[in-house]
Amino acid sequence: MFQRYSGQGLNYGRLGVVFVVVAAIFAFLAGNSLYLFGITLLEWYTRESLQNYFYQFAFLFHLAAGLALLCPLAVFLVFHSRRGKRSRNLPAVRFGYASAAFCVLVTVSGLLLWRPVVLVIRGPDLRAAVYWAHVLGSAALLVGYWLHRRVGRRRGGRGHYVWAATALGFVVVLGLAHSFDPRGWRVIRPQEGEAFFEPSLARTANGGLIPAEVLMDDRYCRDCHADVHRQWAESAHRFSSFNNPVYLAAVRETRQFSMEREGSPRRARWCAGCHDPVPFFSGLFDDPNFDDVSHPTAHAGLTCTACHGIVEINSVRGNGDYVIEEPLHYPFAFSDDPVLRWVNHQLIRAKPEFHKRTFLKPFHKTAEFCSVCHKVHIPEALNDYRFLRGQNHYDSFLLSGVSGHGARSFYYPQTAKENCTGCHMPPEPSGDFGAKHYEGVSGLAVRNHLFPGANTALPFFRGRDDIVRLHQDFLRGCLRVDIFGLRKGETIDGELLAPLRPRVPKLIAGENYLLEVVVRTLAVGHHFTQGTTDSNEVWLHLRIDDQAGPLLESGAIGDDGRVDPAAHFINVFMLDRQGYRIARRNPQDIFVPLYDNQIPPGAAAAVHYRLTLPREWAGKRLTVRAAVLYRKFDVDLMEFVARQMKQGETLLPGQEPGGVYRNQLPVTAMAEDSVDLAVVTSDAAEPLWEESADQPLTEEWERWNDYGIGLFLRGKAQLRQAADAFRKVEALGRYEGPINLGRAYFAEGNLDEAVAALRRAVQSQAPDFTWWTAAWLSALVDGQQGNLEAAAQSLRRVLAPPDAYLQARGFDFRRDYEVINLLGETLFDMAKRLRSPERQDERTALLREAADWFERTLSLDPENVTAHYNLSLIHGYLRDAENSRRHRELHAKYRVDDNARDRAVAAARMRYPEADRAAEAVVIYPLRPVIVGLGSAAAGIPSASLSSANGN
Repeated sequence: MFQRYSGQGLNYGRLGVVFVVVAAIFAFLAGNSLYLFGITLLEWYTRESLQNYFYQFAFLFHLAAGLALLCPLAVFLVFHSRRGKRSRNLPAVRFGYASAAFCVLVTVSGLLLWRPVVLVIRGPDLRAAVYWAHVLGSAALLVGYWLHRRVGRRRGGRGHYVWAATALGFVVVLGLAHSFDPRGWRVIRPQEGEAFFEPSLARTANGGLIPAEVLMDDRYCRDCHADVHRQWAESAHRFSSFNNPVYLAAVRETRQFSMEREGSPRRARWCAGCHDPVPFFSGLFDDPNFDDVSHPTAHAGLTCTACHGIVEINSVRGNGDYVIEEPLHYPFAFSDDPVLRWVNHQLIRAKPEFHKRTFLKPFHKTAEFCSVCHKVHIPEALNDYRFLRGQNHYDSFLLSGVSGHGARSFYYPQTAKENCTGCHMPPEPSGDFGAKHYEGVSGLAVRNHLFPGANTALPFFRGRDDIVRLHQDFLRGCLRVDIFGLRKGETIDGELLAPLRPRVPKLIAGENYLLEVVVRTLAVGHHFTQGTTDSNEVWLHLRIDDQAGPLLESGAIGDDGRVDPAAHFINVFMLDRQGYRIARRNPQDIFVPLYDNQIPPGAAAAVHYRLTLPREWAGKRLTVRAAVLYRKFDVDLMEFVARQMKQGETLLPGQEPGGVYRNQLPVTAMAEDSVDLAVVTSDAAEPLWEESADQPLTEEWERWNDYGIGLFLRGKAQLRQAADAFRKVEALGRYEGPINLGRAYFAEGNLDEAVAALRRAVQSQAPDFTWWTAAWLSALVDGQQGNLEAAAQSLRRVLAPPDAYLQARGFDFRRDYEVINLLGETLFDMAKRLRSPERQDERTALLREAADWFERTLSLDPENVTAHYNLSLIHGYLRDAENSRRHRELHAKYRVDDNARDRAVAAARMRYPEADRAAEAVVIYPLRPVIVGLGSAAAGIPSASLSSANGN
């Protein structure tokens, strides 16, 4: 292929054979490198991932050729350089030595990029530097070699052309083979087509099934991501499926319900898209006789591939509205041969970008990704009724101050949380290959795939007290409970003695009081609790002791494990259509809540307790203790789970075959407070105040503000008391006082006072003044007063792109669809005012602009009732009958059926007296006498004792 030459040049002699081998391998490497680099350039230009299965084979050949080149290249360089010393053509020698140096650079950088065990580069910046050294060194090598030959004695050029043609030939062949994809060989498509996946919204990319072994091969991930796998192996995601005894009991009932209605478990697919992806996408879930205990796929849970194989998020409707595909793996990913698996791992180490792009897409880091399963609606296909909203972490977070997108919050963090991972996937130090640098963490770290949260039940079932404690540590500090004050008498109109601490009043024996307790959400980015709100058991436990022991209590746990039903529960009391409580996680029967005591993020609840002091208590010193207690599942649900157990299944902790199960789930004290109060005789005309040894948990203005918020959120019945609290906040020099006064006045319909309060708020010079909230409130008031142009101007300001200050805090209110809807309604009202023919164009422009704002809402919340209703009217005005009809039908689909709700609620109020009282606008909870020895005060213990008493 290459001619020999003599003269002033060198004669290759026996090195000619070695040179031919080196040149041939170089030709392949050149063509292979052009193909690989060409794909990289196209990815950079198109911003799309173009690497695929064949690309990885080409890269494998690149590695193999590079390794095969080492020995012949070393031989050639050593012997050729020795002969080159005799050459008198110094430029050729220098370029030759430079080319040899670049050969060494390319070889060393290639070995480092390959990342064999002894030469591992973990830092992404260093790896990028080595990569570019390899690329630029290769280019420099080609230039150096060309110059080496250029200044040396020339030989016939035919060999160079042959070499170049060979290299280009390799490029063409590799390019033509780029579309090769072996996954198409084994696609099995269900006969039903897309309907096979309904009523879940989850779909596969090609409409076919995905082999279970592909979805379940978690050991493949564990080999390189040991820390992540270890965390995930104890997570709720790992136990999302039939390996979760609570879900198993519930989904069995749903499958049975579906079998009775239509002879197949089809309706339970609604659950499977998020809980059972392995049996669902492999086609096994639809088997009526599916072995939900022993089949391997029943224990798979939400696997690594089930999340990281998702390639598209269709919408934020939830219910698994995503697209998943069988991921493209590197060669030999599923081989059991240790050598081939080693080759596979080395390919990943050497070229991790393709692996990262396949399994970690930009949307994986968004709250929208979490929304696909943490936002739920119950479709008509499941309940034979209509669309009903279920749990919804996503919108609760989106509209909160925590996310930085909600413009109407009571409180805002200094910096917004961008997504769910900020709380639920904190960085953990790690040596995994996916580790990188995170702010606030020393060294490399990974996102914690334990997903710390609130599910203390699953690790308890497995005897993993250490994991229970991790979740409990996460829960503590999410809330604050504050024994805030006392009111004289038995009504909320009584004189308020507050705040308790740093001074406290002396109580009068024989008098009645209301004890005012406030629960505030702190480190919570969504409503507390969200999730399984119908079965989460969160309640406020309050106990009053004297020196001799407990006297009064609310929220005790009885000997049967049940919480006092007269306690204040922070939950949703959900009903079926007959007015019976949903107690079995039976989604097909969910209908309407009797009450919803969840607390929004950055908000509070005010709870009232009736406190009667007998005359004989004079001289006592009382200790009042309050605690927010949390148990993952209540007694009714756990008894149902125990009943659903089949013979041979693993029993719950403490369960005995045939016996009545007592709920033994751990109880967590999420927040606590206590205060000492003296009881004196009625000799004094006014209660005396004294210094307290207990200190308040936060600043006085914030305590008043929290109290006012808690009263305000209960509705009109307590607005006057809320306004009184907000006046205290204003008196303490805080702008939050007049802003929240504006809220209260507006809710009362006192628009003039609302305007005055907001004007005072705007005059605030505080650097953290929440002008956006004041602007939104001003728009509400202006709209009610008919100042529509002013209202629209205020709302446009809120919805404008964020300025530098807002950007620094991570705030962007353009996604607050409640504010967007308000602007749309305001523009619609402005348009309806313009009735004269000469202003028709202006009217049409306003209608179209209003429609655009409502469409923006639907891009954020596709089922938004307000947007669909207004769009149906606007398109009617615009004489667009088709769109008007479409939105009218969607509004009818998504709106609440109030008539049916009333019947169910009325039945429940008769059936559940304690829940009936809790649903009232003003609720005053009783404090029951503690009868020592009956075990009624099992939960009435300080936190230190609480943990040990519950096995924590």
